[in-house]
Amino acid sequence: MATIAAKRETPVSGLMRNLSSGARLAFFLPVRWVNFRAGAAQFVLLAGFNLLVWIVSNTVQAEGGTFNPAALAAYLAQVTLLLAACFAIAQIHRNVSLAVLLAVVLSAGDLAFELAGLAAFGAGTGLRAQFITLIGFVTWGWVVAVRGVVVCMGFQWRRTALSSLLIAAMMAASLLLLPPVGLWVPAPDEAPAELAREEVFHAQGELIESSLAAVEAGREGVTELYFVGFAPDGSQDVFRHELLSVSNMMEQRYATGTRSVVLLSNPATLAQLPIATATNLQRALMQVGARMNPEEDVLFLYLTAHGDARFQLSAHAPPLNLEVVNPTVILRALDAAGIKWRVIVVSACYSGGFIEPLKGDNTLIITAAAADRQSFGCENGNEWTYFGEAYFKEAFARSGSFVDAFPLAARAVAQREQAEKLSPPSNPQMAAGAAIVQKLRLLKPAPAS
Repeated sequence: MATIAAKRETPVSGLMRNLSSGARLAFFLPVRWVNFRAGAAQFVLLAGFNLLVWIVSNTVQAEGGTFNPAALAAYLAQVTLLLAACFAIAQIHRNVSLAVLLAVVLSAGDLAFELAGLAAFGAGTGLRAQFITLIGFVTWGWVVAVRGVVVCMGFQWRRTALSSLLIAAMMAASLLLLPPVGLWVPAPDEAPAELAREEVFHAQGELIESSLAAVEAGREGVTELYFVGFAPDGSQDVFRHELLSVSNMMEQRYATGTRSVVLLSNPATLAQLPIATATNLQRALMQVGARMNPEEDVLFLYLTAHGDARFQLSAHAPPLNLEVVNPTVILRALDAAGIKWRVIVVSACYSGGFIEPLKGDNTLIITAAAADRQSFGCENGNEWTYFGEAYFKEAFARSGSFVDAFPLAARAVAQREQAEKLSPPSNPQMAAGAAIVQKLRLLKPAPAS
């Protein structure tokens, strides 16, 4: 079988023909081996084009950063692995001359896969959906590669089966030995970290101690509210403003000033407030639990940060490498502190994932988004997230009730997202235990001063 090349066909027109045929192969449209333009020169041209597409795709998705040469080396190693597999498959079919044709055929669909990958993985879906999409892509790639072998070499049960196993082994080696790495990595912070300053670093120990020591014991026979605020991401000021605003709101309504601990990782407050770390959160809850009357008093725990599909809150306080805070960490800390009555509000993407681990008869938990949805409004320049503004600034300020404020806020968030054409909607969530709903009715506002 000789290499097919039309007379007067230029390298570029040959490349276009290969890309078109590769798309037909990838999307299971009729295609034959004669539709491809093979040969070493065409393979090199096709590999160079695919490399360019890969670079552009990575650059668009990264939105800046530092060039990572390891990613380029991994990509070129995959090309080498493909060539080795093509020569091995050609030997299985006892026609080594077909190796280059097969390499062209299997490379020609890369553009179609890259564009489909951008559409599927750039949709902002949750971790489970992304995993299912990855499995689908791997399966699709394997089926298309097997189809490419049949197109080039015909179908013979034994040889096609061996080729299919070889392709599966090549893909497994590519995924396990050459894991995908980004062409661009985030640039390191150029400004010196505030926590690296000696006076700030040493002041943090005193700040957490003084904050915990200032928590007063609850009064017997009175249901009182204790407040713990936690904002571990200092990269954006919206979290700082929102947490401090909520803290002030609780102080004005329920006089929580002496029953409050605020943990905030923001450069503007590192000299005044303890940072939001998992350890400080555990210590704060332990101290608050010791000062509360366990059968009478209620804890309001407010958490605001970025969230991810693994239900982890973002933590940014360079140069520290902070432990992850997730629902398991919070549940263990609350249980260890012996805190019975709990109101928990989580303002973060994917925060609905906190509900199932934390819900209970004595717990009211409210989240800014469903477990598989992002929330909105955490951009620089905002003073509130969309949910924070709707729930606290508007609904809670008007209703004065943690429970009654939720449907008002959920409706306002949905209307705002619809007006701004944000999709999919965040879909805030609430789980209210029957006992905590009754308990909150005993919580009385502080007298107006």
